[in-house]
Amino acid sequence: MSMTLAESAKLTQDVLLRGVVETIIKESPLLQVMPFVHIEGNGLTYNREKALAAAAWHAPLGDWTTATAPEFDKLTATLAILGRNADLDSFIKQTRSNIQDVEAVVLELAAKSVRHEFERTMVYGTTGAYLTGQTADANAFNGLIVNIATKSASDQVIAAGATGAALTFALIDQLIDAVKGGKPDVLMMSRRTRRKMQNLARAAGNNLQVERGLLGDFIQLYNGIPIAVNDWILDTHTLVASLETAATGGANSTMYALRFGEGAVCGATNGGIQVENVGALEGKDALRRRIKWYCSMVDFNVVSRAALIGISAA
Repeated sequence: MSMTLAESAKLTQDVLLRGVVETIIKESPLLQVMPFVHIEGNGLTYNREKALAAAAWHAPLGDWTTATAPEFDKLTATLAILGRNADLDSFIKQTRSNIQDVEAVVLELAAKSVRHEFERTMVYGTTGAYLTGQTADANAFNGLIVNIATKSASDQVIAAGATGAALTFALIDQLIDAVKGGKPDVLMMSRRTRRKMQNLARAAGNNLQVERGLLGDFIQLYNGIPIAVNDWILDTHTLVASLETAATGGANSTMYALRFGEGAVCGATNGGIQVENVGALEGKDALRRRIKWYCSMVDFNVVSRAALIGISAA
């Protein structure tokens, strides 16, 4: 059963852990709505639909034959270890906590870095070489660029132009239509791309829709779909022949349409976000807490996500 981080934070009785989870999600419109499936072991093996069996017409009383069988790809989402040590100097804790809770500040900064790294990896993560300018990390998991394969031609990759072009509402609508099985739950983009959408809306004589999010903050929507800004999506992608070749060296960005849930796109975790009290350090006068998260991303269905590449600065 899947559950968002916001919902899981309500269930924990640990005040410290709840504060860390809330810190991670409060500034992330993506993690507020993205569900996580809790799994046993260190990975989730699943069958992803590759091709449907063909249906056929039959004569009355005629023999029914099975011409084709459905095809599946057997995939495994392996959990990766994301985390950071939060070290607090004992002298600073004892002498400066009269101004503010120094330990709380240290933990909040560590929690933010965990959020930033997950959001970056969700887009650019790769366990092997992929796009030029994209750093491979065998300890991470593959992100959307690898899963959607934006350097290859497919129905899930929409190009604004051969080497990039200006954003239009028609391109956004084409991106939304590429997601099947229901409307996308979020449109994820860089801040520059969001500004382009705002400019398009103003030029059309209206503004993007606005409503309150899960945490009471205001969020923008396009055609009823929430807009999520991911500060780690670069505006420097390079396109050649309508396909991405590099994450750096150019002036283009990418917008993602994502449908969440089991059977679509979701996160995977074992144990959720954890805060471990390591205690006093041997080599220095400091206390250590460790924030760790055994997590990954599961790509259940190829038509539950799509990418609009080549959004230029025009």
